[in-house]
Amino acid sequence: MKLLDLLRMSSGNLWKRKVRTVLTVLGVVIGVASIVVMVSLGLGLSRSMMAEYESYGNLTQIQVNEPWDSENAEEKRLDDALVKSLEALEHVESVQPILEVSALVKYGSYEGYLQIRGMPKEVFQDINIKVGEGRLPGEDDKLTFFYGNQVLQNFYNPKSSNPYSESPDIDLMNDPLFVIFDRDAYYQSMYPSEDGQTSKPPKKYMIETCGVEAPNDEESWSQYGWYTLCDMEQLIPQLKKMFKNKVIPGQPQTKTGKPYKEIFYNQLLVNVESMDYVMEIQNHLTEDLGYDAWSNAEWVESSQNSMRYVQAVLGGIGAVSLFVAAIGITNTMMMSIYERTKEIGVMKVLGCDLRNIRTLFLMEAGFIGFIGGVVGLVLSFIISFVINKVSGGGQEMSGMLGVGVAGTSGISYIPLWLVVLSLLFAVLVGMIAGFFPARRAMKLSPLAAIRNE
Repeated sequence: MKLLDLLRMSSGNLWKRKVRTVLTVLGVVIGVASIVVMVSLGLGLSRSMMAEYESYGNLTQIQVNEPWDSENAEEKRLDDALVKSLEALEHVESVQPILEVSALVKYGSYEGYLQIRGMPKEVFQDINIKVGEGRLPGEDDKLTFFYGNQVLQNFYNPKSSNPYSESPDIDLMNDPLFVIFDRDAYYQSMYPSEDGQTSKPPKKYMIETCGVEAPNDEESWSQYGWYTLCDMEQLIPQLKKMFKNKVIPGQPQTKTGKPYKEIFYNQLLVNVESMDYVMEIQNHLTEDLGYDAWSNAEWVESSQNSMRYVQAVLGGIGAVSLFVAAIGITNTMMMSIYERTKEIGVMKVLGCDLRNIRTLFLMEAGFIGFIGGVVGLVLSFIISFVINKVSGGGQEMSGMLGVGVAGTSGISYIPLWLVVLSLLFAVLVGMIAGFFPARRAMKLSPLAAIRNE
């Protein structure tokens, strides 16, 4: 028999027994929908977790700091030589130095504290920060500041009885702010020494604002909210000019109290080409080189292992329904054999190949699995869409090509591979359930089958 004939006969036999076929397919529908929805919930939770980690920083980035308990701090400082040596490591894409300086800022009766963070221009291109006004640093020929959305919390009114009770009415984008980099000189000028002498007040600088970060919403948090960001290439020359022959705040000094000629960084950002190598590079930095190193990969690795267990449990719960459906398919196919025993005998007497008889019943079981799988997937899409809508994370249904059922922000997420795998699994379960009935049909005696009433 030709394959087309087998397909026509198997589909026709199912159509003759509509009620039984529908009830059997319904079991597969429930089983497939249970598995897909359960797994989609696990995938959605995993995606939400990864998105949260990404908001804290790059998942393939390692933050390197000087060791806290180093016996010889001079050997473990973060300088340009270390940057070059780390860039030469295998699987390291780039190393970005970070320079931090603290300063005072004044506006009218208000004073504030700025935690200035200078970064290379390349960092701002990939930085995870929302711009509310203006733009990020790196496009100017002079030093400009980008203020985080929490910087105003560091302003206070020293003349008030409760300095931090007032919310400062300051427009960081447009109001003129006077920045004082030499804080020691400022306090020495404010408070006279024991002999009554005061030092000369330090110079104040008006640094132009290039942008301000957008406010946080209820569910977001910004890792740069408390920082004042700027281009490090513009910051370093200004600091050297301001503190000529003096130690720059935050920089180490020699044993004689003099400044070093080179600038030492507060932190290095090591960008690794893949998450697969993050822990390897991190262990090399801590164990072999003796630096303090930290990355989100530590959290991600442990969390992903936990999520795999959760997904396995959820998938197992759904698989129970499909197992019950497989029993229903087996029962349906066995009943079909008992009802069609004479038909099987006639086919054998007419010379039909035994393999064709087996294939015929396997196709019928496969059809049940396929139809149940398709309808189950449609039901899964609807359930996932409703779940995302109810949970507040849903959007309009957006296809299946790796995007998911209801956008990428819902707690239920169905990728393309899950759609394909679940459909193949449903067909496979149907054919496995129909294997023993098909084998029984193939072994029936032709004469006994013809005499059967």
